[in-house]
Amino acid sequence: MTINPIGYFHSPLTTKFGIPRQSGLANNLEGYISFEPPYRHAEGLRGLEDFDFIWLIWEFSENHHEERNSQRPSLTVRPPLLGGNTRMGVFATRSPFRPNHLGLSSVRIRQIEWDTAEGPIIHVTGADLMNGTPIYDIKPYLPYADCHPEARGGFTDNHVWQKLQVVIPDQVQESLSSEDLHTLHELLELDPRPQYHDDPERVYGMTFRGQDYHFRVSQGVLTVISPASFNKK
Repeated sequence: MTINPIGYFHSPLTTKFGIPRQSGLANNLEGYISFEPPYRHAEGLRGLEDFDFIWLIWEFSENHHEERNSQRPSLTVRPPLLGGNTRMGVFATRSPFRPNHLGLSSVRIRQIEWDTAEGPIIHVTGADLMNGTPIYDIKPYLPYADCHPEARGGFTDNHVWQKLQVVIPDQVQESLSSEDLHTLHELLELDPRPQYHDDPERVYGMTFRGQDYHFRVSQGVLTVISPASFNKK
């Protein structure tokens, strides 16, 4: 079977570092879906305005992981929620290292623009996709069928993400709109570092809306280093 993108995702996150590990964790993070010419018609979205959420089926297009043994793909991965040291079966995780590199995300529809230069566009929030991600299909989220509040969640039931306290200098805050400041704070408190990293002196960098933000983490506090102070180091 050959599948081709129906469209692409547009996000202020242009690198893998800093992307939320699941959809819905950064509810203020905005993005939009534009369609390829064959699907650039409003009739394909007719009725979608009556739904609040959609499922996106997409590709981990920037994941260039290669199996060490092509005859037998790796069937275990190391979930970051478990510290990156415990192996679990790939089909028991949301790991990006998947046999067909396909991702599945539930995102909220913020707005549908029906008539733009690119055809209809779906604006969404809460996506865990980087800029340029190919979208292969879109399906409406159905609460009566897709919501199972009493379902067991495996190892995620006993491990939760510990959010960080975030400190952003005034200089950085003043350079951002209130909406972008809120979103940046939301992304940083999710702790974008690899979970096995714990070096308080290490400087990390994350790109958001074309701007690099550097930070350190010590004792549960993430401190953004403003560009001026960073350049002096």
